[in-house]
Amino acid sequence: MQAAAVEAFVLAWWRHVLASPDPPYPVPDVFETCAMILGTVTGLFDRWEPGPVPDAHLARCAGAWLDELATDRTPFSWWSPDDGPAVVAEQQAWLARHAPDRLRAVGETDLAVRAALLGLPHDERWAHPYWCGAAVTD
Repeated sequence: MQAAAVEAFVLAWWRHVLASPDPPYPVPDVFETCAMILGTVTGLFDRWEPGPVPDAHLARCAGAWLDELATDRTPFSWWSPDDGPAVVAEQQAWLARHAPDRLRAVGETDLAVRAALLGLPHDERWAHPYWCGAAVTD
């Protein structure tokens, strides 16, 4: 019963942060804290509906996460090495599927391209022509 109450609180906090144009804590930090408490990123992604404010927060998170995810590493150093690959795959899949259009809508074209590349296997991702003109390379 207490676990359900904690989960309800965390998910309510997450929804509130996503709706707040200027939350008191950085959104990537809130996401990470919520994921740590819940032990999963699934419920957080499930509640990340499109919209101008949530998509602006998505841009901040993508900016914080994409370098690690592009190299198939979790952006969360505390995640168990045994569970890390599954979490990375889930983040990569969600970002590749949901983020590109939303990031373009808030003017983050570079982040949109990089998020879309997460849907490719590692070698194809790094062989993509995008990297020839990108400022950041692997």
